[in-house]
Amino acid sequence: MSTTIKEVAKLAGVSVSTVSRVINNSGYVGEKTRKKIVDAMSELNFEPSSIARGLVSGKTSTIGLLLPDVANPFFAEVARGTEEAAIESGFTVILCNSNWDLEREKMYLNVLKGRGVEGVIIIGNRSPERDLIRTLSPVPCVFVDRKVTSDESYIYVDHEKGARIATEKLISIGCKRIAHVTGPRKSTSARARLSGYLKTMKKHGLETTVLQGNFRFSGGYEAAKKAFTSDCPPDGIFAGNDMMAIGVIQAANELGIRVPDDVSIVGYDDIDMAKCTSPSLTTVRQPANEMGRAAFSLFKNRVSEMKIEFDAKLVERKSTK
Repeated sequence: MSTTIKEVAKLAGVSVSTVSRVINNSGYVGEKTRKKIVDAMSELNFEPSSIARGLVSGKTSTIGLLLPDVANPFFAEVARGTEEAAIESGFTVILCNSNWDLEREKMYLNVLKGRGVEGVIIIGNRSPERDLIRTLSPVPCVFVDRKVTSDESYIYVDHEKGARIATEKLISIGCKRIAHVTGPRKSTSARARLSGYLKTMKKHGLETTVLQGNFRFSGGYEAAKKAFTSDCPPDGIFAGNDMMAIGVIQAANELGIRVPDDVSIVGYDDIDMAKCTSPSLTTVRQPANEMGRAAFSLFKNRVSEMKIEFDAKLVERKSTK
């Protein structure tokens, strides 16, 4: 059982507040008293945690990071950018994975608040923003990969524009039967990409085909197998993220469908694996690492109501003609 600050105070013959001043190096404590406290801490093997110090100082140098799917390379890269920036500034990061589960999101937010974090960075979630803010209050938060209407800061890429770029690319190379493998219905970014696809297809007078996916390899693979074996297979596919696009390529390879000769494929995110597929994947890039770093910067500088929007850019590789 760990030693408490009360036990240190009792052994040293001082008050808890005096021990706290020594731990946090704040306020005056005489040298003799300080030595008694340090000796007591040593005798009891007392190690003051950042949380314990934070209860006194109000600063734990700890932030929470909540993301919906730790296995998704895009979210993982955003998290890495946040963590790198945090460590450079002397902060510790507590990572929580909600797995797209509303109850788990709420549970983790309450845990983080109880741990005394100074702020929370929330990456692509499904809960209504007002519920998240209410749960965390008064702890500040920064949203990543999601626009919000509150006074909280956010980092965002215009996903509807990114989807238009992807769809226009397929149309420009002559694709007429373009299908879209969409992400989870609960994802705001998936809905924005679907909207961009639908608007672009309507603009060009082309029929739409929407295939339900899940932002994972399996979603793209299963959707593509059904599409490729239908009576009217697509000659172009825009996948809502790169993991699903990789699943689409795998399905095409297994069925003997040549990419890009028979079907052109465009993904979204530009994860590292996009360069390694066969053929390499044409995709829409969003700067995940930079987004994570920017989110921590907004938190650190306590910038409220700040909206940072990054550009989505097409990265052309071998999966399109």
